[in-house]
Amino acid sequence: MTESRTTDGSHSRVIDNLRLYGSLAIGFALAVHTIYAAFEGLFDITYTRGLIVWASVVACLLAEPLSRSVGERSTGAKLVCDLFDLVLIGAMTLSIWYFLSAAENLNTMLVSYDSTDVAIAFVGVFVVLETTRRMFGLPLFLFILAVLAYGLLGDNIPRSWGGHSGFSLSATTEMVWYGFQGVFGTPLSIVIQVVLIYIIFGVILETTGASSSLIRVAFALTGRTRGGVGHAAIVSSAMFGSMSGSVVANVVGTGTFTIPMMIKRGFSRPSAGAIEAAASTGGQIMPPVMGAAAFLMSDLLGMNYLTICLAALVPALFYYGGLFLAVSLDAARSGIQPIPRAERQTIDRETVVKCLMFILPIITIITVLVMGRSPSIAGFYAVAVAVVAGLLINPDLRRQPLSLLRAVAVGGRSGATIIVAVAAIGVVLGVLNLTGVGLAFASNVASLGKDSLFLALLLTALTCLLLGMGMPTLPAYLIIVLVMGRSLRQLGIDPLAVHLFVFYFGVLSAITPPVAVAIFAAAPISGSHPIGTAISALRLAFVGFIIPFVFVMEPSLLLVTESFAWPRFWIGVAALTTSLWALSTAAAGFDARHLGMGRRLIRVVLGLAPIVAFVSRFHGAEVTAICAVLVIADSVLVRRGKDTGAHAGAKTQVES
Repeated sequence: MTESRTTDGSHSRVIDNLRLYGSLAIGFALAVHTIYAAFEGLFDITYTRGLIVWASVVACLLAEPLSRSVGERSTGAKLVCDLFDLVLIGAMTLSIWYFLSAAENLNTMLVSYDSTDVAIAFVGVFVVLETTRRMFGLPLFLFILAVLAYGLLGDNIPRSWGGHSGFSLSATTEMVWYGFQGVFGTPLSIVIQVVLIYIIFGVILETTGASSSLIRVAFALTGRTRGGVGHAAIVSSAMFGSMSGSVVANVVGTGTFTIPMMIKRGFSRPSAGAIEAAASTGGQIMPPVMGAAAFLMSDLLGMNYLTICLAALVPALFYYGGLFLAVSLDAARSGIQPIPRAERQTIDRETVVKCLMFILPIITIITVLVMGRSPSIAGFYAVAVAVVAGLLINPDLRRQPLSLLRAVAVGGRSGATIIVAVAAIGVVLGVLNLTGVGLAFASNVASLGKDSLFLALLLTALTCLLLGMGMPTLPAYLIIVLVMGRSLRQLGIDPLAVHLFVFYFGVLSAITPPVAVAIFAAAPISGSHPIGTAISALRLAFVGFIIPFVFVMEPSLLLVTESFAWPRFWIGVAALTTSLWALSTAAAGFDARHLGMGRRLIRVVLGLAPIVAFVSRFHGAEVTAICAVLVIADSVLVRRGKDTGAHAGAKTQVES
């Protein structure tokens, strides 16, 4: 019996290794193709789409086999699961073959499909959805199933509730599979041509050791502040998160070091996990790369990349300013002191040199784009500079150069997961185009906006949070802007503000329950409960939910819109600053001293009033000025100790 178990275990390890190396080999091939195509261009976009979707699905099926879900059960169950995976790979191969066979007729659409074609297309869609379920869980999978059901059964829904005339399985699968409005649509093309090279760039940058240098610099810059370790986590996650296209990778990459340090310095476990999750999430909105979203947004809007970066700068600074303030208040309330001088990091010559591994590729991207070259060629040169700089500067990398090859393979496999998500989103877009529900939804939101723009924006924000649950940033942004963007444009909102609005809420879905992928990545590291960590993260990052409403109503905050005016810009800055200070101190219950419940409620009102005034277009400047004066006056009173409740509260807290 023991010998049998040993044999079974050895056999299982062999199969696991074959899957691992198979997925890495495909990832390596995808990465090499991406790097080559970034420099030379794609040989044929139609065939490229089909082959890359096939390779991505197969790589993900190998990386996440069904047998993993059966745990340590019998060998027979695992064998059945492995056979099922082989069937899925074969079915995907056949489905892609049929798609490529019809490629010559796709541009004209002068082609008819028989029942076999429809059945094979349906099988292809099924394999894509099953792969999506394994990689991203049930939320996205169930959402796509619901959209498919809506397309097939919409004739049973009253028109007043969004019903339509109904479409057959044949018509639905043809739209979704054969053509360029579904799985193989424009979003997939954009990701292949623009985004994949930056995903590979982010992985290579981490492999060269640039991230560890960033963390050291962040600790050196923030060591004198009360929230030193927490502030260091924010700085390092902001810098690294801008390069990384994955919130979870950012949390794990920097959080394994920063979270234990925060707990050691006195932050509670939920707070430590929340700080890292909120900071890593915000990395996606921080220029210059924004997790590759800046390039995607530039392509969709037809705007210059640097224009996108400039527009995103002020809102991103407010987001991180809010995190800095919240962490400072938490540290002061908890009595956390600055890092002792003897324990502070220093920026020596070696650290400065190693930072070049991060700085030089960023300068390369900006320089190439300023020269008028494409984002893909900028990504190619950034990858080349990152590799060369890493080999020249990091002796560990020179001793283990093969780690770069593994990084390329891992980057390609990470890109494969993005491709699978975008292909799955293509199913949704195909059904929406077929049924016209996107136009109907946009019209309904626009009608609502005529009566109340705030309600229209709120509905859009909630929908963005729902659509973004459990998804990587880029696919979440794509589906949200393609589904929801039309409705906001009909409200007369600036197109750039529209894209940034939906992008913000797509990003913030990473810390919004119940899915909150960033929270579920941070909580195990901090040893805290996910719900408590999520609540702390929402308290810390609340300003991120406010900023989009303000820059939609006051586009001058984006700096580059046609309606920009310096007076309006400074009024918007004053409104956000007032709200940020009032709401942060109210949430923390601290402003140099403990704040009683009555004073906290007053500050909540003073913090929300400028935002409500802006959104409702009701004397925003006047309301902001009044609230700012009242908040400043109240803060002065607290600091002078004229509120006896403050003394009592502070004393109680210290004793506690």
